[in-house]
Amino acid sequence: MEGVALLRSLSTCSSVTCRRLLFQPKNRPRLFSSRIHRYKQQVQFLYGSSTRRWQPTTTSFEPLRLRKSSSFAPSAVSTSPHPAARDAGHDIAEKLGFDKISEQFISECKSTAIFYKHKKTGAEVISVSNDDENKVFGIVFRTPPKDSTGIPHILEHSVLCGSRKYPLKEPFVELLKGSLNTFLNAFTYPDRTCYPVASTNAKDFYNLVDVYLDAVFFPKCVEDFQTFQQEGWHYELNDPSEELSFKGVVFNEMKGVYSQPDNILGRALFPENTYGVDSGGDPKVIPKLTFEEFKEFHQKYYHPSNARIWFYGDDDPAERLHILSAYLDQFEASPAPNESRVEAQKLFKEPVRVVEKYPAGEGGDLKKKHMVCVNWLLSDGPLDLETELTLGFLDHLLLGTPASPLRRILLESGLGDAIVGGGVEDELLQPQFSIGLKGVAQDDINKVEELIMNTLKSLAKDGFTTEAVEASMNTIEFSLRENNTGSFPRGLSLMLRSIGKWIYDRDPFEPLTYEKPLQSLKERIAKEGSKAVFTPIIEKYILNNSHRVTIEMQPDPDKASRDEAEEKEILQKVKANMTEEDLAELARATQELRLKQETPDSPEALRSVPSLSLQDIPKKPTHVPTNIGEVNGVKVLHHDLFTNDVVYSEVVFDMSAVKRELLQLIPFQSLLEMGTKDMDFVQLNQLIGRKTGGISIYPLTSSVRGKVDPCTRIIVRGKAMSGKVEDLFSLMNCILQDVQFTDLQRFKQFVSQSKARMESRVRGSGHGIAAARMDAKLNVAGWISEQMSGISYLSFLEDLEKRLDQNWDEISSSLEEIRKSVFYREGCLVNMTAEERNLNHSTKFVAKFLDLLPSSASTELHPLRNQLPPVNEAIVIPTQVNYVGKAGNIYEAGYQLSGSAYVISKYIGNTWLWDRVRVSGGAYGGFCDFDTHSGVFSYLSYRDPNLLKTLEVYDGTANFLRELDLDDDSLTKAIIGTIGDVDAYQLPDAKGYSSLLRHLLGITDEEREIRREEILSTRLKDFKEFADVIETVKDKGVVVVVASPEDVNAANEEKSGFFDVKKVL
Repeated sequence: MEGVALLRSLSTCSSVTCRRLLFQPKNRPRLFSSRIHRYKQQVQFLYGSSTRRWQPTTTSFEPLRLRKSSSFAPSAVSTSPHPAARDAGHDIAEKLGFDKISEQFISECKSTAIFYKHKKTGAEVISVSNDDENKVFGIVFRTPPKDSTGIPHILEHSVLCGSRKYPLKEPFVELLKGSLNTFLNAFTYPDRTCYPVASTNAKDFYNLVDVYLDAVFFPKCVEDFQTFQQEGWHYELNDPSEELSFKGVVFNEMKGVYSQPDNILGRALFPENTYGVDSGGDPKVIPKLTFEEFKEFHQKYYHPSNARIWFYGDDDPAERLHILSAYLDQFEASPAPNESRVEAQKLFKEPVRVVEKYPAGEGGDLKKKHMVCVNWLLSDGPLDLETELTLGFLDHLLLGTPASPLRRILLESGLGDAIVGGGVEDELLQPQFSIGLKGVAQDDINKVEELIMNTLKSLAKDGFTTEAVEASMNTIEFSLRENNTGSFPRGLSLMLRSIGKWIYDRDPFEPLTYEKPLQSLKERIAKEGSKAVFTPIIEKYILNNSHRVTIEMQPDPDKASRDEAEEKEILQKVKANMTEEDLAELARATQELRLKQETPDSPEALRSVPSLSLQDIPKKPTHVPTNIGEVNGVKVLHHDLFTNDVVYSEVVFDMSAVKRELLQLIPFQSLLEMGTKDMDFVQLNQLIGRKTGGISIYPLTSSVRGKVDPCTRIIVRGKAMSGKVEDLFSLMNCILQDVQFTDLQRFKQFVSQSKARMESRVRGSGHGIAAARMDAKLNVAGWISEQMSGISYLSFLEDLEKRLDQNWDEISSSLEEIRKSVFYREGCLVNMTAEERNLNHSTKFVAKFLDLLPSSASTELHPLRNQLPPVNEAIVIPTQVNYVGKAGNIYEAGYQLSGSAYVISKYIGNTWLWDRVRVSGGAYGGFCDFDTHSGVFSYLSYRDPNLLKTLEVYDGTANFLRELDLDDDSLTKAIIGTIGDVDAYQLPDAKGYSSLLRHLLGITDEEREIRREEILSTRLKDFKEFADVIETVKDKGVVVVVASPEDVNAANEEKSGFFDVKKVL
């Protein structure tokens, strides 16, 4: 799924450090999600989901546009200090067929956890009870593949396409339409497949659980070849005279994955076990998968005997077992647990070197686009808890912040542009360590490897500074105490943490308890010194470890076209071996599949999916307590919420005094990458880590409905324990006023890293690039944002990198001018979220911070009114799939905002676009977004094999609405699903931040109530009337695609001059 960020990079916690300590990898093994989380409509900024997750201390932020939710952050912990300890009762469990294996109170999450085993099948169940209203269920199967045909991944998609009890095409989509879920997805690991759901509404929660249990155990897909074709792969032939092609959702998804070099940094560490193949599927291998193999895989592994089942939250523990027994009792025991066991990879006796090629563009110096990554398999089996904990701590010391020595030395070397490799990854059976650089010159490949080894040797010899160890320890402890998982369900975070051991038949409770091992490690460091703790680990598991694989990725500008040519040649041979009868039959089958995909489910089938009623929906929006006051003449917003003694603060500055020509220098991450007169950047970063929970700086831009000028702000965001608030504001002041723009080498590294990040974003998030570019053509706020985060910013960085040496004095002066134009007291705003006593205690520190700011700007205002020319544009990159966008401003067509628009746009995405762009079109995703601030309505596709065909679907939306026949049940589902987005679950910091955004944009509680009433009263006539509104996007909209050169050329041949072409990468 996708909510601006893809689940592929799923985090179990918002902070890297928390994941590290709790044995989660910084970059998780590649996950494959069955669905894309569409851009949620603009409701969240009216009603409240967080737009930013907390990041590690000095993580850089992209400019923030107030359009889409990035609410894929983790979520919600009970605020009650004493949750009720409940269980199903021994007698009930026995009666329902479960043995109680063990029980444990886990103080770290204030929960009682009981481990059950189903007597008949051996299915294992963990039931976690607490006061968290955000209830979570998950079922996990061990699914190790033997090849790279992608069976686990395709099956993960397919089981959600109808089942015995719910015999419609996609119950999953019906749940998306009409559920209050706070999480609904599925994803594939290298050796397991997970199906989690979450909801704060008990009735809704049990509906979700039942649909998922029926889906995994009794799916229609094992009897339906067309589902296998749709989700996996098939030959497509519209007419015998046309060319044959491959289609399939997973097939195209993986084409996108294999277009990104960071995603194909080898599986060479594991030549002998299941991790040596790709569970997601290799596009060259996927077409070898047969339907019989697909069915056998489900029969073998999707069995209760091979299942781990998780419940979490404040619902009735007895009801959980009732639901499970009804399903599990239908099965007998199976040998699946023995057959699915993952065998360990034996350690190498000698290091290995692997050279592979990746698709690169023709621009730039190819000799400087190499990648090199050094990878170690750390052991021949699982490690003990103490060693895992120490490795996690070591990983943060080495790589956790820009000041971490291994990360810093690699970047300061000038040998590459950005880090690759995820550090320690310990979520699979055997832990790994990976580190390297991208943007490396061909002649420097060996130098990078030597530098990695020499740096590690030096650190083993000399150890880490006391300040570095203290900073890491504070950062880790803060993350654990805060337990801030954003909007990602906390119970799911715990499940994924537990399953990392449980799936290998180890103690499932061990990963959830950190207090004792953390305290033990702290005592050991205090007693023996950090060198005595970490040096043996570095030497044993890395330096003296012969299981080392160095992977070199070489840029190849012809690889993408060569791969396409190879695919076409295969297809031509397949077609040449077909008779006329075969071709006619394939064309008929293609049309039959498309007809099935585009035929709606019957009302009877749709009614089989359980749903809520409007009576289950609260009539009023969530209220966030907000007290508006003043400190030293500056407006201060206070949100009195329980935050477990953490104080969250945002200081907001106006950036409209910045000159247009300096706009692209604004991304102020550089303030966290430089030093002061008294501290170098390492010391500054360590001080931030020792005293706070993190500080970040980023721009925010948004249109404001009814106004010409956009909202343009710089937000300085920080958090600290209540006893460290003085340190937090002192450090904020230091960063804003004392950081010096004098270190050319540090700034060079910042520019190189920013450029590398942007290049990765273009490859992996082309839909976001297209959306930003369309916005820039349609409104001023979009133009400003695109200048700081889109293709224009990438071009600027490329030019800036070339002229840094020659123009450094001028650039340094420009950075100083920006600082003087932004960071002043007049017109700034402070937002604080904490308990009342801590808010009151913080006031004196806020006052001191404000007193130290300059009183007013040193320059006059420079309002911006720019937009890009509204022409159709193709951003050409080396890729095997496309990202297709089209957008228009419906306010300019006279539309007046109504809450019904949220319902309608969500419905378009979940029906018309889902069916035509994804299901029958073969794209990984198709969705739409309505920015209620600017009036821009946009369509987007993700990893799409098509281009002009997708635009035809977009243009057919108005007719779809005109012809729509929506019964009362379907309309109710659409309304409830929209309310689910509106009432997105939030932690206190997110509530306070959302309230800040509403304040900045002038959105009142009265308006929120009006919009909610309009949502709840949406009728079919609103859909029909919206058809005329949406027609303006068809007639006057602008198109931006990020696509392959072959597809863009073909489009311009079919529609002469349709695209202006811009080549990047």
